[in-house]
Amino acid sequence: MAEASARRRGRGGGGAARRAARTGVKIEAAKYIERNIPLTEILNEEALEIIERNADILLEEVGVNFVNNKAALDRWKEAGADVDYDAERVRIPRGMARELCKTAPSRIIQHARNPERNVEIGGNTLVCAPVYGPPFVRDAEGGRRYATMADFEKFVKLGYMSKWLHHSGGTVCEPTDVPVNKRHLDMLLAHMTLSDKPFMGSVTEPSRAQDSVEMCEILFGKEFVQENTVMTSLINVNSPMTFDDIMMGALEVYAKNNQACIVSPFIVGGAMAPVSVVGTLTQVLAEVTAGIAYSQLIRPGAPVIFGAFVTSIDMNSGAPTFGTPEASQILYGAGQLARRMGLPFRSGGGLCGSKLPDAQAAYETAHTHNAVLNGGVNFMLHSCGWLEGGLVSSFEKFVMDADQLGVLHKLAAGVAYDENAQAMDAVREVGPGGHYLGCAHTQANFKDAFWRSDLLDYKPFETWEDEGARDTQALAAARVAELLGAYEAPPLDPEVEARLRAYVEEKKASMPDAFV
Repeated sequence: MAEASARRRGRGGGGAARRAARTGVKIEAAKYIERNIPLTEILNEEALEIIERNADILLEEVGVNFVNNKAALDRWKEAGADVDYDAERVRIPRGMARELCKTAPSRIIQHARNPERNVEIGGNTLVCAPVYGPPFVRDAEGGRRYATMADFEKFVKLGYMSKWLHHSGGTVCEPTDVPVNKRHLDMLLAHMTLSDKPFMGSVTEPSRAQDSVEMCEILFGKEFVQENTVMTSLINVNSPMTFDDIMMGALEVYAKNNQACIVSPFIVGGAMAPVSVVGTLTQVLAEVTAGIAYSQLIRPGAPVIFGAFVTSIDMNSGAPTFGTPEASQILYGAGQLARRMGLPFRSGGGLCGSKLPDAQAAYETAHTHNAVLNGGVNFMLHSCGWLEGGLVSSFEKFVMDADQLGVLHKLAAGVAYDENAQAMDAVREVGPGGHYLGCAHTQANFKDAFWRSDLLDYKPFETWEDEGARDTQALAAARVAELLGAYEAPPLDPEVEARLRAYVEEKKASMPDAFV
């Protein structure tokens, strides 16, 4: 049935869309990463068993709160949990949450409107998605400012044009010039029309999650949406140990409609979790297990992702820190816990605390990117564009990070050792004292032998100086302009686009503007 739906959807583009596809600019897009390298596993069996046992103890003895959500309390009560309605507290018998999680799938295929852009989340894959959530944007020309819808659309276009980025993301920045109760419609429309990569749904109110589902039913077809995953959405736990009605309401909508949710604690260690790595991992596991178990109470088999967004706190300033050794240790450990549960894993990103796309930003981002690759992350949100602890989406850092994602692709491929890679003919041809520049093996392989940045400068000093002695931020600003200048929207059936725009206009007209 799903395959038949996909065939019908493939035919639904119309002649105009097919002609546009043949004549339009071909955008190069890399397939999601498939690792051929071993992972870093820092916890031994004893440590893992301790964390799992302690997480079960927390769920049974301490419990979790489901705030302002009597329906959730009723579901847990019916499932056999101990529910205190006055305190809105759910205590889950030992092993029960983990048992419920077993119906969640280990791999998720998220469909894009262009089937060539479909991604697989789970196993040995890594899908990279951009920054999510900042209210501010920054660029070299305008500095730091509140984000607008025009900024949002520019980021979606940059994401579409970025070869190594597999996913269009969600709230790439928060467009503050559009009413709060209506901006989700414009953001979804931008993802659906300006890109053909997969995207995320709205979670800021359950009705907005429902709008997301209904817009996807226009884009993909209602039957296809019910049978396939076309959205991934971020459901944050209000750590410690609290699930609010807004996020859980959105999860309920998505789970019911077979759409994927990332159940992710949002933890600053030392403030919302213990200062120790094992203590934090215990809380993370308890929260994630409870959230995923609840999704399975809504619909057994609903697609979910084990999330872990954890950073530490600077004990002098109170500000969150990024790219630290402890954050990497928690990421590695959470990845092991997710794999033991057979669940896809989300963590990491291009995280940094720097105010500018400078050396601090680069160091902290590189540490996190490497931890993501080696820690088995399957879905990396915030992989490019994150600045100032997540308060700012930076245009220059977006293209800097997106360029460096190519390094992860190269590293993940592993080292070839076939006959061509052994290069014995080259060594025989060159012999002692020669050079390899002109040998047959070099001529046959030089185009693909080394990864090459599309951004960084490797020119001689004199050439670099003659071209304006540009630093990385200046090179990135030029790259932003280059990508946006070459942008052409991917083809979309005009009838489908018209229906999407009509839906958005009708929804907006049905309610007054609200900015809070």
